[in-house]
Amino acid sequence: MSSKWQPHGIVTSEITKSGGGIAMSGGDEPRSYYVGMDVGTGSVRAALVDQRGTLLAFADQPINQWEPQFNHHEQSSEDIWAACCIVSKKVVQGVNLHQIRGLGFDATCSLVVLDEQFRPLPVNHEGDSHRNIIMWLDHRAVSQVHRINETKHSVLQYVGGVMSVEMQAPKLLWLKENLRETCWDKAGHFFDLPDFLSWKATGVTARNCTTKEANSRFCGIPEDSIRETQAEISVHVHTLSLCSLVCKWTYSAEKGWDDSFWKMVGLEDLVTDNYSKIGNQVLPPGASLGSGLTPEAAKDLGLPPGIAVAASLIDAHAGGLGVIGADVKGHGLACEGQPVTSRLAVICGTSSCHMGISKNPIFVPGVWGPYFSAMVPGFWLNEGGQSVTGKLIDHMVQGHAAFPELQAKATARRQSVYAYLNSHLDLIKKAQPLGFLTVDLHVWPDFHGNRSPLADLTLKGMVTGLKLSQDLDDLAILYLATVQAIAFGTRLIIEAMESAGHSISTLFLCGGLSKNPLFVQMHADITGMPVVLSQEVESVLVGAAVLGACASGDFASVQEAMAKMSKVGKVVFPRHEDKRYYDKKYQVFLKLVEHQKEYAAIMKGD
Repeated sequence: MSSKWQPHGIVTSEITKSGGGIAMSGGDEPRSYYVGMDVGTGSVRAALVDQRGTLLAFADQPINQWEPQFNHHEQSSEDIWAACCIVSKKVVQGVNLHQIRGLGFDATCSLVVLDEQFRPLPVNHEGDSHRNIIMWLDHRAVSQVHRINETKHSVLQYVGGVMSVEMQAPKLLWLKENLRETCWDKAGHFFDLPDFLSWKATGVTARNCTTKEANSRFCGIPEDSIRETQAEISVHVHTLSLCSLVCKWTYSAEKGWDDSFWKMVGLEDLVTDNYSKIGNQVLPPGASLGSGLTPEAAKDLGLPPGIAVAASLIDAHAGGLGVIGADVKGHGLACEGQPVTSRLAVICGTSSCHMGISKNPIFVPGVWGPYFSAMVPGFWLNEGGQSVTGKLIDHMVQGHAAFPELQAKATARRQSVYAYLNSHLDLIKKAQPLGFLTVDLHVWPDFHGNRSPLADLTLKGMVTGLKLSQDLDDLAILYLATVQAIAFGTRLIIEAMESAGHSISTLFLCGGLSKNPLFVQMHADITGMPVVLSQEVESVLVGAAVLGACASGDFASVQEAMAKMSKVGKVVFPRHEDKRYYDKKYQVFLKLVEHQKEYAAIMKGD
C-alpha cells in the first residue's frame, strides 16, 4: 500500500549495536529478529522487527508502474524482486545475521505470469515481457467479469455474490481471449504476487508421485476417495498461501478447487494436471515453507541461507494481522471485554480494506468472503473494501487549481501537503467544529467503481456544491469533504456487515492514511466508534514479521504472535456532540448514489 502522508517524525526505540548485533538499550540481552517485507502499489518496504513487535530498522524503494492505456496497470516481477533485495540488505546492515530467525512477505494481490522456464511473459499488446504483472487495480477485464457473474455459479456466494474485476479469474480470461499466442499459450505459471515472492525465496521443486498421492497431497482430495493409479506423474510444487488462493482464486479451504467453475467460465485448461499452472500445495499463512531460504535468494537478500520463510499474506491481510490482536487493557474500550470478533481492522493506503472475523461463516451481500483461515487461522474472514482512497485524495487535491500554491507553501514549511491542509482547515474553521465546513459540499467517492457493499464497478464519483472559487480555502474544504466521503463509505460497509450478523464496536486502523490525524478523527466521528492506532505505525510490516516469527517456531500460533507483537499506541474517540450533523450528511451521501442510479436509468430510457 502506498502512502503520501508522512508524519513529522517517527519515534522508534533507541537501538544500539552490540557485538555485531542489535541489542535494546538498557542492557537487555540480544533478541531474535524477523524481516517483514511489504510490496505495495508504489514501493517495496522492509523492516527488521523483534519478538516484542518493535520496528528496529526500515527501508523503502519505489517500484515502476506502467499504464499503457486507461484501466490497464502493469508492473514487473524482476523489478519488484530487485527492490526486495535492496531494502532487505539495508535493514540488516550491522546486524548479527545469526539472530535473524524468519522472513515474511506480503504484497498486493496482483497477477504474475511466467513461462514454463519461469521467465516473464508479456501481459500487454506491446509484447513487452518485462511488464509481466497485471496489477490489482487493473480494470481491463470488465467484459470478462460480467460474463463470470452471469453464470451465478455457487463459488460466487463466497465473494459477496458478485466477483470483482480485481480478482484473478477475469484477468486470466482476458489473457486467454486477448493475448492467446504471446502470453496464454506460452504460460507455465500464474502466481499471486505474495506467492511469487515466497517462491522466489524458497525455490520450486519437481518430484514424481502417483496420481492418487498427487490428488491427495496437492488438491486436498481425501485419499480414500481416489482410485489408485500406478502411473507416475511429474508435479511442480508451488507452495501457495491459503490467503491468496481463497480470497482471489475461488479456492475453498474445506473443499479445494471447484472444477465446474473453471469449465463454466471458459478456463477449463487450468484444471488439467491438478491445476499445475496455478499451484497445488496449499499452506495457511505463517506456515514454514520447504527448507527455508535458498542459498541463491539468501545471497540476493543479504540474509542467512536456511532461515524460515513463511507462507505469505495479501498486504491488507498482513495489516489486519498486525493490529487486530493487540492487548487493549486500560484504554477504556468496549472491545476489552469482548471477543476479537468485535474488532474491525481497516487497512488504508492507496485503497482501503475492512477486515472483520467471525467464529462461524457470515455471508454479507457485496462484501468478500466468508474465507476460512485466510487471515487469522481458525476464523472466518469478511473483507469489505474501497477501490481508491489514498489515490482518490491525491487525485482531488493534485487536480485542483490551487495545488501549485499549496505545494509551494507546504515546501516552505517543510510539511507534507496534507499536514499543511490540516493546519489550514484549523485556521479557517473559526468557532465551528472543523467537519461543519462541508455543510453544502458533498462527495460520493466511487471514482473507480464500488467494491463494497454495492459491488458495482460502473458507479462513478460525484461532487455537489461546487462554486467558482478556486483558492486554497476551496481546496482544503474539497479535501475535507473527500476524506469524509471515504469515512461514510466505511460506515456503509460496517452497516452491511452488522445487518448480516457481525457485531463491531471498535476500529483498528493502519496503513499510510492512518498517519493522517484528520482521516482518523473523521472515521471515529462518522462511524461513532473509537479508533485504535498501533504503537508501531508500520503495522503491515509488523504483520509480515509476525508471519516470519510463526514460521521460525518461536511462537506456538499466529494468535500468540499477534498478541505479543502488536501493541496499542493511541486511541481516538468520536466527538459524539457532532453526531447529528454527520447523520444528516450520511443521509445526503446515500441520496447521491440513489440519484446517480436514477440519472443512469433516465439516460438508458426511451
